[in-house]
Amino acid sequence: MVVTDFYTNGQYLKNNPAWHLDDSVWKAASILKLLERNHVLPQTICDVGCGVGEILRLLQQNMEPTATFLGYDIAPYAIEQAQTRANERLSFKLGNFLQDEQGHFDLLLMIGVLEHFENIFQVLRDIQATSEYKVFLLPIDISLTTVLRNELVRFRYAAGHIHYFTKDVILAIFKDLGYEVIDAFYVLPPSDTTPWSEVKGNPRRFLRKLAKEIILGLQKLPGNLLYAIHKDLAVRVFAGWRLMILVK
Repeated sequence: MVVTDFYTNGQYLKNNPAWHLDDSVWKAASILKLLERNHVLPQTICDVGCGVGEILRLLQQNMEPTATFLGYDIAPYAIEQAQTRANERLSFKLGNFLQDEQGHFDLLLMIGVLEHFENIFQVLRDIQATSEYKVFLLPIDISLTTVLRNELVRFRYAAGHIHYFTKDVILAIFKDLGYEVIDAFYVLPPSDTTPWSEVKGNPRRFLRKLAKEIILGLQKLPGNLLYAIHKDLAVRVFAGWRLMILVK
């Protein structure tokens, strides 16, 4: 698998036809939480690997009205969809951020992106001087559950994950490269991203979503109980967690 071809030849779109649009709400909310709790108020924001641009659109709605936003992606389909969200302070560009004359930003976002690059050490060196702050969202693919189910290969070919992290490993990489890790916390994405507002007028869909939420809640109960006792241990055992990281 040639990594860049995977995103430009239609294979990634075939595997992920929504291009993770439904995940944008919780991802944007997690970014805002990370910025707010660390009192970071950026005016210029760049999203590397912006996909269809919905995360930036949601951030624009919830950040300073004077802030400007720029999204990069190498996938033509993603940028085509993103352009429908563009406005005078939100723009998108088809291309490789690392090969462009980017300028300098207050905040650089890499949301579910780093695990897709071939040489993450070189990427992290190349972006070091491009912004004051950087926010990363990384999947914690390595857990007892994923190893026992042999799911890492599926993550590779379905989602393009070619690197797998634990919290300690990725934080050590940042520190080894001279980054200052300011904050990090776990996020467990919702299993069903359909808003309740979309199903309340449809009894059948409402009951289906309610039943699904109950079943998934019971399935998550052991992990949530362990998480309340020991966060890191719960993430090492149970699958599905993400790690939000703010560095400087």
